[in-house]
Amino acid sequence: MSRRCELTGKGPMSGNNVSHAHNKTRRRFLPNLTETALMSESLGRTFRLRVSSAALRTVDHRGGLDAYLMKAKDVELSANALKIKKEIVKAQAAA
Repeated sequence: MSRRCELTGKGPMSGNNVSHAHNKTRRRFLPNLTETALMSESLGRTFRLRVSSAALRTVDHRGGLDAYLMKAKDVELSANALKIKKEIVKAQAAA
């Protein structure tokens, strides 16, 4: 499993640890990822995704997984999230 958010594409960043003596050593900043189950209202089922905490807040703000995926750019989404988005589009077109 890569350390990348499936909805936002947020991944590890690099920077420096800076000591009191101002010595710099390289370090990694990892995203705050959690494995969560998100409910799709149009499909009526849950999906398990590895998502950052910031993405969870955004999903909640936009009104759920369906609304988030409709507004999200395809480039940022993982292959799994893109598959879910296509299923949602198909379900909404049928309804």
